Amino acid sequence: MLRRLHKDQPEAFAFTPDNLAWAEAQITKYPEGRQASAIIPLLWRAQEQEGWLTRPAIEGVADMLGLAYMRALEVASFYFMFQLQPVGSVANIQICGTTSCMICGAEDLMAVCKDKIAAKPHTLSADGKFSWEEVECLGACANAPMAQIGKDYYEDLTTERLAEILDELSAGRVPLPGPQNGRFSCEPKSGLTSLDAFAQDRKQHNASVALAVEIGDTIKRIDGTEVPLVSHWQDRSDRKGDAEPTPHTPDLAGDAPVDETGVDKREAPVQGTGHPRLDEPAKEAEAASQGGGIKPAMLDTAREGAADDLKRIRGVGPRLETMLNDMGIYHFDQIASWSTDEIAWVDSNLEGFKGRVSRDDWVSQSKELASEDETDFAARAKTGDVDNT
Repeated sequence: MLRRLHKDQPEAFAFTPDNLAWAEAQITKYPEGRQASAIIPLLWRAQEQEGWLTRPAIEGVADMLGLAYMRALEVASFYFMFQLQPVGSVANIQICGTTSCMICGAEDLMAVCKDKIAAKPHTLSADGKFSWEEVECLGACANAPMAQIGKDYYEDLTTERLAEILDELSAGRVPLPGPQNGRFSCEPKSGLTSLDAFAQDRKQHNASVALAVEIGDTIKRIDGTEVPLVSHWQDRSDRKGDAEPTPHTPDLAGDAPVDETGVDKREAPVQGTGHPRLDEPAKEAEAASQGGGIKPAMLDTAREGAADDLKRIRGVGPRLETMLNDMGIYHFDQIASWSTDEIAWVDSNLEGFKGRVSRDDWVSQSKELASEDETDFAARAKTGDVDNT
């Protein structure tokens, strides 16, 4: 495939201060005279910042590394992970088109992209929110067909579910990644044939999806503020003679407390995407995580001894349902009546799930369920199309 620079280019490029500090730290990882080895991470960071890799960005990275512009362009045009044309402001949809996915319906998924985004790949949708492309094997063959959106995989897709995901993203929501048919990771579609004991004790999500849920937004681009800036090697200006560089050894007990699934349990900061409709729920979750609000009315027990099945709310699993019941929340109409202040109180008191009420818009879902209307998620859960356990 011939890859060219896009005809419309910005006039200039500059890393943000955070990204510039990150880029300079990457360069120190390489010996004197070998700084050009940092070209791929620096080009990637430039793409994360801008959304796509522009000519000024390529040339700016080349200047940082002392490279001829052509050498940097050779790298950028060789690797398909670099987007040489504008991509959607919300998401670029990457449909896997290799053997397993193609057999299982990848072409149908591409037809959805052609219908809802653009007739041709690498083309912006009419509203500029989306673009799409076919990519080579993404390594999730057991969950075919699948797509990568942002940093996560959406697996076991159907045409209907992909269309729903695009609609959710367009409306400013972030759909739950991972298998979309209720599977846990890549277990057999027919259900487990062994390790049944493990199934009883496992978490609600596999480790990858659990981390995505913890972050709360998997489609925003890296901006340099996600983690503390730490170079793996000391700055070379501090080195004396032939002394070996001192590697950074993280304090596993203090730097990154994790649970048994390997999920970092520190609260991730809520960052902006630059897209106002996507940033709004993130800001609400951030405000909720700071505490405050007004405690809503609670019940001592479920009315008539029969609680509503709160797992019909998208984003509520058994653990959250138990937590809500313990707080005195048993019914859809309770949640449907919450004010902004009451949402903030509940959001800040869901230990381990802070911000979930705002992020998944429980109130709107509960209003429909309380009026005996079915949400799309609840209907699919009732038929067994999704497993919210």
